[in-house]
Amino acid sequence: MRVAVSQFASSINTQENLATCIRMINEAAVCEPSLIVLPEFCNTLFCHAQPGYVDHNQAWNEALPANGTFLQRIAQQAKQHDCYIVLNVTLRRDLLRDHQDGTIQSNISVTSCLFSPSGDLIHQADKQTLTGYENNFFTSAKQVSEVITTPFGKLGLLTGSDSMTFEASRGLALHGAQLLCHSINSFVLDQSNLHGPARACENKVFLASANKVGSLVPPVKIQEALEEQPQEKSVIYSAEDLIPNEVLVGSGQSQIVSPNGKVLAKITINEEGFIFADIDLAECSINNKKLRPDGTDLIKQRRPELYQGLAASINQPLHLKKVPQHEDAHIQKNKVPVTANVAIFATYKSNEQAIEDVCHYIENNLSDIIQLPELFFIADKTILNNAEQIAAAACLSQQLINQVSPVLRPFQYVCTSLVIEGKHQAVLISEHGVFAVQQQLHFCQRYQWTALGNEVNIIELPLEQGNINVAMLTADDANIPEIVNVAALNDIHVLLVPFEIQEPCEVEYSLLSRATENRICIVAASREKSFVNDLPIDKDMKTKNKNKIKSQKSTGLIINLTTDCTLLSQLKSNKFTGYINPPLVKHQHGKITKAVIHPIAACKK
Repeated sequence: MRVAVSQFASSINTQENLATCIRMINEAAVCEPSLIVLPEFCNTLFCHAQPGYVDHNQAWNEALPANGTFLQRIAQQAKQHDCYIVLNVTLRRDLLRDHQDGTIQSNISVTSCLFSPSGDLIHQADKQTLTGYENNFFTSAKQVSEVITTPFGKLGLLTGSDSMTFEASRGLALHGAQLLCHSINSFVLDQSNLHGPARACENKVFLASANKVGSLVPPVKIQEALEEQPQEKSVIYSAEDLIPNEVLVGSGQSQIVSPNGKVLAKITINEEGFIFADIDLAECSINNKKLRPDGTDLIKQRRPELYQGLAASINQPLHLKKVPQHEDAHIQKNKVPVTANVAIFATYKSNEQAIEDVCHYIENNLSDIIQLPELFFIADKTILNNAEQIAAAACLSQQLINQVSPVLRPFQYVCTSLVIEGKHQAVLISEHGVFAVQQQLHFCQRYQWTALGNEVNIIELPLEQGNINVAMLTADDANIPEIVNVAALNDIHVLLVPFEIQEPCEVEYSLLSRATENRICIVAASREKSFVNDLPIDKDMKTKNKNKIKSQKSTGLIINLTTDCTLLSQLKSNKFTGYINPPLVKHQHGKITKAVIHPIAACKK
């Protein structure tokens, strides 16, 4: 099927917005698409970072009736061009508003509407996650959006900030969605450059996102409107600081992303336009299975019984235990350090030589935490296919513990994964031996022989400057957003990940998204992997060699947090880069990679 996404500006005039939608649909229809996706708030001008409307009367007046002319005209466009159209608008959910009290909120939803080629409105999906001032004027979805079956495959509809966390996309993917149609209205780059592609690759689905350009706020400043109608002031406008209008401009970057995170087409300029790509939704699954590169079934890999703590009180998590405090903990145990020194060490040797290489490195290093890849002394994990080989790996694991412990200084730790008692487990080693363990939690083909654990261990780790809470996830565990969220909800500062990269999108998008949406630092080490990279053919990206294929190297990384993640503070300090919550990334390079992380920033959630 051919998918087109369109980006454009809207105004405060509903009729002008209808004309713009029709014009942009006609432009995109030239490429004869099967589906056209339009941005969020197509009928109005609204931005979650400002109050947007003077009062609730204005919100009602600009919202559309479900059977009104606006939607009827878009339905005619779908029939005329013989394609599906996704349109996002604000809809009146009450039959009428029979008063003029501007302080009383009506039932108005932010809704994505799917029109079929026959001109029928076949599906409506209300926005699930309201942000900022949206909460003051709109109501969120009361139920999870359904997946719609078309002749091309199954579609799911997302709106705005629904992609900023994993839940909405995951719910649609679990119900069979193969393409997520995402209408957004954003002035920042977080979604287009990080969270959107992360949602695609973590669920093995295509993503088509359409964003606004132009000003997202009315030409008259909201402060001036309030001065004209002071009697309408209410708790809606309690914020004293408003973001400058010049910042609130749609960032565009509308794009189509493949299930492995590759951008198939993207409008890289901040101007009105459209772009398209030909996709095959069958690529999302093989025999109805979403498969990892090693053949692991992504959906069957999940263990919902471990994630029930997501909906439970943070004080009553499921399957959680806190490892007893280390005997060397001191009087600063309740103090979370501002910084911690971490390092990734990747040896290119194997077996005993790899262990000796690590010991030599530790003796000459002062980092608080040294992260190694999973089973770092075994280059080819597929050799662990019988009991004898697994037993040999267990012997090397014990040898590592015995040799590493004596060379560690107080309050210094090594994290990796080992075979202990016949099980694949992440471990933290201190000067006294094994400090903490974390059994692998999710099945994966390369360790199909191991038993799986049933709990997430939250570890109180004493450093010289204070204590931090850490969790460890190995094998494919950190690729499962639900289990990372379970750990984050239990107040970890740092996630340690000894793993082996299976596909580039894990380090390009997935782990970065885990860090930012959960506000945790991540230290992830892997053996270097090379992948074939098919360069995209995109007129805006100006790729010259259309058939060029090159090898792409992927490694682990250290993800730090900004100490201040509020937009207003960034603007006041002139540090706004287009991202509200950018991850600070240092990629693993060579044998040794060092960085300073800020555990204290994880406390600001």
